[in-house]
Amino acid sequence: MYKIKVNASHTFEVTKESVESLDAITTTPNHYHILQDNTTIKAEVLDTDFNKKLYTIKVNNNTFEVNIYDKLDQQIEALGFEIGAAKQVNNIKAPMPGLILEINVEVGQEVKENDVILILEAMKMENVIHSPREGIIKSIKVNERETVDKNTLLIEFED
Repeated sequence: MYKIKVNASHTFEVTKESVESLDAITTTPNHYHILQDNTTIKAEVLDTDFNKKLYTIKVNNNTFEVNIYDKLDQQIEALGFEIGAAKQVNNIKAPMPGLILEINVEVGQEVKENDVILILEAMKMENVIHSPREGIIKSIKVNERETVDKNTLLIEFED
């Protein structure tokens, strides 16, 4: 069972069987020809955001924002968690004790998710610490060649 929300206002439940029995063919990538009750429908997927389960779909020249939630998404929502919620990590702490070998950011610098923030040497291994989210560096609490303990505050992001 899929839960489908259109334009954040209309909600529908659709079974897997009804999706599989849909008379639709792909004409070109992201373009579909659908036949329903002897009526032709042209559909095009304009944009997708998998993390938010959000799809922008054009149907017969009308554009719709469509969220599609599967069974797992519905269980997550029932537990009170937001689906596709943005990461709100506001700081980075040392995952283990070690030595700061390299700091690759500056205060005020804008970073993207997964950018290399710093390198921490621990147990003779270099551990690359990546940015957990997009944001701006608010402060850097350590210096290169400094020894840190586990959970030491390393970097803060602006809110």
